[in-house]
Amino acid sequence: MLIIAVMVSCSSETVTVSPPEQSDSASESEKVVNPLKIGVVTDVGEIDDQSFNQSSWEGALAAAKSTGGSARYVETQNSKDYYDNILEFVENNYDVVITVGYALGEDTFEVAKKYPHVFFIGVDQFQTEPLPNLVGLVFHEDQAGYLAGVLAAHLTKSNFVASVLGADIVPPVVAFGEGFEAGVKSVNPDINTVNTYHPGGVDTAFTDPEWGASAAAQAMDQGADIIFAAAGKTGSGALIEAAQHEGVYCIGVDTDQWNTSPGARPCLVSSAVKRINLGVQELIELTSHGEFKVSNHYGEVGLADFHDFEDDISDELKAELAKIATGLKSGEIETGYNP
Repeated sequence: MLIIAVMVSCSSETVTVSPPEQSDSASESEKVVNPLKIGVVTDVGEIDDQSFNQSSWEGALAAAKSTGGSARYVETQNSKDYYDNILEFVENNYDVVITVGYALGEDTFEVAKKYPHVFFIGVDQFQTEPLPNLVGLVFHEDQAGYLAGVLAAHLTKSNFVASVLGADIVPPVVAFGEGFEAGVKSVNPDINTVNTYHPGGVDTAFTDPEWGASAAAQAMDQGADIIFAAAGKTGSGALIEAAQHEGVYCIGVDTDQWNTSPGARPCLVSSAVKRINLGVQELIELTSHGEFKVSNHYGEVGLADFHDFEDDISDELKAELAKIATGLKSGEIETGYNP
């Protein structure tokens, strides 16, 4: 049975499905599926942040459906509530708790250490001290940013591109920005690049679309014709602002923002995606089979579809991007990012 509930909303939704059918030809390991109670603790960006909270929740839902389990989320309103929100799932006998974002890393580790019978997945939380019940779902954001930078370098006509980014204390954000700049420079070192980080902390840096729009507008006033945004709802504000300007392309991050930020579609040529939903789903499904991973698990990154801009991207550029993606994955091409 799949039960979807929302802890902090005044409304809730319940959906019921049957566990997945198992064919007679399935192996014994494939037949053993343990329905799990799955909890998701968001960062302060809210569940519909059009970014990593939303993608994590989608992955949890998909895993709950495929295993016949249940999924619930709690939206964090204040960073001081991280620990208590995680603990709420533990005390309600949840099997797997997903905590979303770099900022929840310390509290996730502390709770995981105290409750070894619960499995924890920390999205964007690199683990330096392994625990047997904690895995970090991490990504090479610099590689996704690099691909976006190569794309931007081929599309710019003004030779001026800009990034609107979240807090510079969050390593994945810095990786996106530095990877993007490296990708641009790999094509043409003379292109002017500007990375603008939000001046606030993690409490505000990803939930400030007005600032994002202002930062994008300022860059475009200076001549930027490509806006790359990596900042949750703040980034969506930048993309939507860019969509109001003729002759400007914009590039999103984390998820395919064509689907999550429709207001950006007039300029949204692609997104530098982290396939968080697939990573979360895979790790939960492995856990349901008794195969929990530990330490760090690297998820997939890449570029999303070009959608309405498919004809703007030449076959030669598509081939080049595919070749670069392969080189990045193999290590033949390096971004220069040093975390």
